[in-house]
Amino acid sequence: MKRKNLLIVGLISLLMMALLAVAGCSSDNAEAPEGGATPPADTSIRIGGSSTLSPIIAKCADNFTEEFKTWDKVDANLPAENIVIFVSTGGSGFGVKSTLDGTFDMGLVARSLKDEEVAELEGGQTYQIGSDVLTIAVNPNNPITTIKPDISREELKNIFAGEITTWNQLDPALPDKAIIVAVRDLGGGASEVFDTAVMKGTPISKDAQQIPSMGALAGKVMENDMAIGYVSSGLVNQNADKLFALSIDGIAPTLENIKSGEYDIGRPLLIITKSEPTAKQQAFLDYLMSDKGFAVVEDLGYIPNN
Repeated sequence: MKRKNLLIVGLISLLMMALLAVAGCSSDNAEAPEGGATPPADTSIRIGGSSTLSPIIAKCADNFTEEFKTWDKVDANLPAENIVIFVSTGGSGFGVKSTLDGTFDMGLVARSLKDEEVAELEGGQTYQIGSDVLTIAVNPNNPITTIKPDISREELKNIFAGEITTWNQLDPALPDKAIIVAVRDLGGGASEVFDTAVMKGTPISKDAQQIPSMGALAGKVMENDMAIGYVSSGLVNQNADKLFALSIDGIAPTLENIKSGEYDIGRPLLIITKSEPTAKQQAFLDYLMSDKGFAVVEDLGYIPNN
């Protein structure tokens, strides 16, 4: 009897293991793209990196796919396959790393490349689709917009370093309320650009709130009257009634001042590849670097590189 019970338990255990294995397979299939399996690398283009540049490339990818639908409509020498382009975000550093390790076919970088990155990407290509500047943005409800809409670079550095912690320390006519400092996390290209142009090695305050994307940083300033952050000019242009850009040392972040270089907290918007692009990748890159791609850059409030 005891032996019979052991046999039954053993059979039940085997049955449970089989069910778990089937459940595991079903779960894997649920996560896979349409068609039931991850497509081979050559059937899709994988792009990712900068949270500033990703929306631009995603919009271009939508337009490109809607216009052509299959690759042979782009170029008769390409196969009659559906165009599939994946665009994801994660920061400029993530874009470089994931391009180098092969996760992405193209990386998105919103800063200048470092010397060691240039060396590692020597076999590939780098394209500049546009430019962006970091505006010093506050909420329009903050009285600084009328009392002190122009601050010095030294005052700006002291705010972000935590030396100036309340608004009335900046000007007695401003509220005696804490300044909420919002910055990108260290993986974002904006943090490096701001450090080089403004902080020059001075550490950001430990009380500053690190935000995972540029869109979320802009949202933080829009939702908090006492917040300040460095926000991409494109997002300020898209949300003109919700964000106010301060002047720095008397220089406003206008298009004229940006193009002339007078407003100099700027950065390039780059697309990188580790190796020579495939025919499909080159076809999409050509589209990005055409008037159609530049139009999207401009429509989203950035400066096209045409």
